[in-house]
Amino acid sequence: MTKRIFRSICFVALAVFSASLVLIMGVLYNYFSDRQMESLKTELTLCACAVENGGLDYLNAIDTENRITWISSDGTVLFDNKAQTAVMENHLQREEIRQALSQGTGESSRRSDTLMEKQLYAAQRLSDGTVLRMSESYLAWWSLALSMLQPIIAVMAFAFGLSLYLAFRLSRKVVEPLNSLDLDAPDPASVDEEISPLVRRIASQQSQLKLQEAELKQKQEEFDTTTGSMNEGILLLSANGAVLSINQSATRLLGISRFCIGKDLLLFNSSFELQELLRIAHTGTRAEKIIPIGERNYQFNASPILHGETVSAIALIIFDITEKEKAEEARREFTANVSHELKTPLQTISGSAELLANGLVKAEDVPRFAEQIQSEARRMIRLVEDIINLSHLDEGAADLQQQEVDLYSLAHLTVRNLTPVAEEAGVTLSLQGEEALLQGVPQLLSGTVYNLCDNAIKYNRPGGEVKVEVKNEGSHVILTVSDTGIGIPPEAVDRIFERFYRVDKSRSKSVGGTGLGLSIVKHAVKLHGGQIECRSTEGKGTTMIITLPKNGKEN
Repeated sequence: MTKRIFRSICFVALAVFSASLVLIMGVLYNYFSDRQMESLKTELTLCACAVENGGLDYLNAIDTENRITWISSDGTVLFDNKAQTAVMENHLQREEIRQALSQGTGESSRRSDTLMEKQLYAAQRLSDGTVLRMSESYLAWWSLALSMLQPIIAVMAFAFGLSLYLAFRLSRKVVEPLNSLDLDAPDPASVDEEISPLVRRIASQQSQLKLQEAELKQKQEEFDTTTGSMNEGILLLSANGAVLSINQSATRLLGISRFCIGKDLLLFNSSFELQELLRIAHTGTRAEKIIPIGERNYQFNASPILHGETVSAIALIIFDITEKEKAEEARREFTANVSHELKTPLQTISGSAELLANGLVKAEDVPRFAEQIQSEARRMIRLVEDIINLSHLDEGAADLQQQEVDLYSLAHLTVRNLTPVAEEAGVTLSLQGEEALLQGVPQLLSGTVYNLCDNAIKYNRPGGEVKVEVKNEGSHVILTVSDTGIGIPPEAVDRIFERFYRVDKSRSKSVGGTGLGLSIVKHAVKLHGGQIECRSTEGKGTTMIITLPKNGKEN
């Protein structure tokens, strides 16, 4: 502001000084011109008296800087001390000559054709009718200004210094109240009246800014809270790729910190797929790409934010699709396994029925074929029932209500029902434990105990043993089913709960297993909020341990 005030004051001072200088120089120029003409007339009068007495001899003898011309009454030049009279033109039409012939004296000022400079002319008629003229070079304005250069420079220096002083004083007086103003709480009464409207405007804007800041802060907190709890990564990028906003999931997925805000995203992740994705988004087109990070797959969705036809920002959303892909793979595998499992008994039934229909079976073999058809049909029924039960559990089994159940009673009933099957297989089945009450679905808990005991009997050996134990342990109920059967290889322990997975496929089919029993058990335990653990040694036996919370879990 000091510079602006200084320039303004200097401009005003210079304008006033220039106007004054022009006016004064004009007045002085006219004054000195008049004085120069008066001096020329006086000198001409003296010279005329001398010519009257001395004639041409005086003119030849005189030594003067002024030009003297003697002209006859018909305009012929008789004498000129600055030029050759022979080459000079007739002067009768000169203004000063005509005035002198008619009035006795004359004067004028013009540019001389002979000397090529501006001249002052004074003429006087002599007693014999001739005219004596004297001229002098005109006083130029620049010579007058040059003669006054020193005082002009002094005045300009004084004006410059005064302008600087006044500018400093004035700007400090104007700016000091503004510099000491409390912008958080501006008080119009603390400043001069001239700038109080500005202070009131600042106070009003400060109040609006505080309200807007509070609203923005609240919205930012709401946005951060919402996006911070999301599993999806969310980023907002500027048009040049700088990170404007990022939530916690995005920092975790990309392996970067929140300090990346304001910096180019490609500095932290420069993968070709991400570069290509952002390039497409910069063209104004929505883009999607699946990019692997570590052992998981993520879907990156880049949506351009347009301002008119220009991309002003890019919204980048990251989804973890690993589980989705695994579920899709499991669904395809499940569909293929179901088709395969159903195809085998159907082929057996179809083949046996075709032989019977065509009379190609001996009479004594008909019961065997009929029994085979019945066996495969029962296997298909069990497989369909298990598939239905598993699908029901996948959907959450919302129609099954929890109630108080004594797991020991359910285990006792299951053991009693399976005892004939165990005796037929040469296996000893026993139960021990205590009353164990918990909140659960009786059908699912009963099916869990049945599947575990049934497997322990089927995959045992003659003379083997199956022990079932139910006990309370704090807020949980522990169900343990152990056998002395064939056991499970170490590499298969983690896969036995997969659908249709069989450790020994030939044995599983010979004992009538569908390959879905343990999958149903796993889903039922998960539905109750419990955990299942498998401990097995190949050739020595297997122990299944299920831990269930007593307070149950909502469907």
